[in-house]
Amino acid sequence: MQMRNKIIGLLFLFALALFFACKEETKKQSPMYTCPMASDSVFSNTPGKCPKCGMDLVLVEEAHLHHTDEPIVKLDTSKHYVCPMHPQVQSEGPGTCPICGMELEKIKSPFEAKAVSLNTLLKPANQQVIANVPMIHMMERSENIEMAAYGFVNYDSRHVGVVSSNFSGRIDRLYVKYRYQTIRKGQLIMDVYSPEIVTAEEDLLFLLKNDPSNNMLINAAKEKLYLLGMSDEQLDGIIRGGKPAYRISLFSKYNGHIHESNSTGMNNTVAPEMPVSPSLTEALSMKEGMYIQKGQNIFSVFDPNRAWVLLNIFPDQVSMIKLGDQVHIVPESNPNSDFKAKIDYIEPVYRAGNKTLTVRVYFDNTKLIIPIGSQVSATIFAGNRSAEWLPEEAVLSLGLDKVVFVRTGESFKARKIATGISNKHLVQVLGGLNKTEAVAANAQFLVDSESFIKTN
Repeated sequence: MQMRNKIIGLLFLFALALFFACKEETKKQSPMYTCPMASDSVFSNTPGKCPKCGMDLVLVEEAHLHHTDEPIVKLDTSKHYVCPMHPQVQSEGPGTCPICGMELEKIKSPFEAKAVSLNTLLKPANQQVIANVPMIHMMERSENIEMAAYGFVNYDSRHVGVVSSNFSGRIDRLYVKYRYQTIRKGQLIMDVYSPEIVTAEEDLLFLLKNDPSNNMLINAAKEKLYLLGMSDEQLDGIIRGGKPAYRISLFSKYNGHIHESNSTGMNNTVAPEMPVSPSLTEALSMKEGMYIQKGQNIFSVFDPNRAWVLLNIFPDQVSMIKLGDQVHIVPESNPNSDFKAKIDYIEPVYRAGNKTLTVRVYFDNTKLIIPIGSQVSATIFAGNRSAEWLPEEAVLSLGLDKVVFVRTGESFKARKIATGISNKHLVQVLGGLNKTEAVAANAQFLVDSESFIKTN
């Protein structure tokens, strides 16, 4: 029984030895190669070069011995360059490793701030910023200036007519009832009883009846009635009838919309005043039975077919515009009624309460029929201008000041610059920056929200 157990144990040991021998032979027949740089993690069944660093692949066993058994080499502070594969290869100047042929890298202490000096770190964040952002330079080129402007449509005051009275009297009959009522040339406006007119008519009739040969006095009486506003037809009717007319009629000499002359809605500095309620037409304050005075302007007649666009120009754009510049107008009430015109007049003063200058663009509204008071947007084509430009993202606005971040060695420093107009997302640079100086492409990324930027 003991002999049997010994035989079984010998057979087990023989089989185990045979197993390890076969495994060792297999390893010898199929070697594994790897890159000497452990960080590359490259393995291959055949020798060759590392696709990452270009070094020759070595057997896995050799690489293991290289990374585990090689003594730790301390860097010599007097040296400046070292091989990333073989730390024992150090040099005072750049070159290649004699063992692996790799380029030597500059020695950097782990305790040293990378590319930043202590002096830079101690500077306040609202004056100098440490960052790694894209940089750009000023570009000099000619730009076609297109300026956006806004305004509204108003009556052309050059074509405003006035219905006035040449005599005093009482309104006996009023034929217009509400503001913005459309009237035509020759339309009857009102009938007025005037004692002054009646007296002049009686004087003329008395001369015609009692002294018909006195042409001088008769003509003087007729001239007086003409000056009081009586027409030839009215005067002929009085002479034929032989009786004075106790009512004198006033007619419109213009086409358009009627407004009371004392209406604040016709203040030319703002858009015309609209009715309070769209369902209620505002009545005139002038009523029948009221008295009018000699020389009083009773109504104003505005022609809606003769209009202009009043555009607001900001102070920094005033120097760019001139008479005759082409303008593209787009009404907000009907964008399909857009049209092209030109700047006809630049007002020489700022209007009361406005911080913008006003320019006028005359146009014929007969076919466009744009409602008076409509808001419009416009594009003014001010021609070409050669200048130095920066993208608007590179310029930070601090209210009245404009700031860029200039690259100064280790960091970016805030600097105030003088700017001109803005056009197509570009800002004109007038001063404070040289062509050779690089600035941050996006200044907003360098703003510290906890501090206010200070510049020299």
